[in-house]
Amino acid sequence: MSVSKTVTATPCRAWLVDRLGPVAAISLAQLFGTSLWFSANSAADDLVRAWHASAADIGWLTSAVQCGFILGTLGMALSGSADRFRASSIFLVSALLGAVFNAAFAWFAHGVAGGAALRFCVGVCLAGIYPMGMKLIVSWAPERTGAALAQLVAMLTLGTALPHALRMAGAALPWQEVIVASSVLAVLGAIVIGVLGDGPHLNVKARSADGAPPDAPGVLSAFRYSAFRSAAFGYFGHMWELYAFWTVVPLFLAKASVASALHLKSVYGLSFLVIGTGALGCIAGGALSRRIGSAKVAAGALAMSGVCAVIFAVGWRALPPVALLMLLVAWGAAVIADSPQFSALSAQACPRALVGGALTLQNSIGFAITVVSIPATTALFERIGLDAAWVLVPGPVLGLIGFAPLLMRADRTPDRPVQ
Repeated sequence: MSVSKTVTATPCRAWLVDRLGPVAAISLAQLFGTSLWFSANSAADDLVRAWHASAADIGWLTSAVQCGFILGTLGMALSGSADRFRASSIFLVSALLGAVFNAAFAWFAHGVAGGAALRFCVGVCLAGIYPMGMKLIVSWAPERTGAALAQLVAMLTLGTALPHALRMAGAALPWQEVIVASSVLAVLGAIVIGVLGDGPHLNVKARSADGAPPDAPGVLSAFRYSAFRSAAFGYFGHMWELYAFWTVVPLFLAKASVASALHLKSVYGLSFLVIGTGALGCIAGGALSRRIGSAKVAAGALAMSGVCAVIFAVGWRALPPVALLMLLVAWGAAVIADSPQFSALSAQACPRALVGGALTLQNSIGFAITVVSIPATTALFERIGLDAAWVLVPGPVLGLIGFAPLLMRADRTPDRPVQ
């Protein structure tokens, strides 16, 4: 079934599909929607002064987002709503509500407790943005999932880094206005997905005459497939490291005096550089996956990320600031490049009827891991400084161990491809 024959709606939708392309449109919406994720971290310095907060408090604000995301994804996966309702509708509503809660954080939060509650609500909304963005990609471009998801996660990475760029560009503006800018972007992302809609390849389950969804295997059954288990275990190890790293990047840069050594006034621009480079890593990994396969790309990126963590933990005392920055940039490129490939492998390893729920459940478990790794890393950072990088090392190590069965048979056909 051709995409063009299924697109018969508005001229705006036709333009998005024919001119911009559905993958690019979804990726752009993902960029705007996920700018909500780390919007509070871009104001870390201001919050420390205004709320008398510590680095650990900033870590708890990030963990609140993760907890909300976990609850949201777990609810969607176990209830079946991730596969029962249109992914575009879930994305649109979630992005609009997330924009509201994010703006409320900027204007109505006056302390860590109230701020954490609103950030938790933002996290719940993000559960309808990130996984549904992946499902939308599969619905529009199932034949090139690895490369398409790489583009999507690249936009997630830029969305994560974007608040730092907004803060740098609006250095003279109140931090509240910078955070609200992320809400405006999220609304734009909602509009793009609302116009685009779902693709033709993963339709909402048909309903019976009484309106009830048909019986389907539970989402937990995805773990019966060994390829899905291996990809998921690799993803879980990757998640131990990823969001903790993104959280402490500004702290690492400040503690290592990288900005001052380069005669910069703040770490915002460098934080955007380190995190945003991950977008290039995703795109490069996606292109490479079409030549050597997603499994090898995922394993290579996860191993490189672990090596960067070890080098940083061992060498930060001896390396000059410029070398530390180059190492962090390389780490930032590798730390996220494996994520879309793990998701592509997971999507290929389970039945099409479970793709949305399986990816959402995988996200939920992965982000539950970050609730431990983020506060552990930030709390240790306050006590031992840059040596806290050692906390991130077990993630890549354990992830590679869990992923090994699938990697060793990377040239074979998965035990249950997407149908």
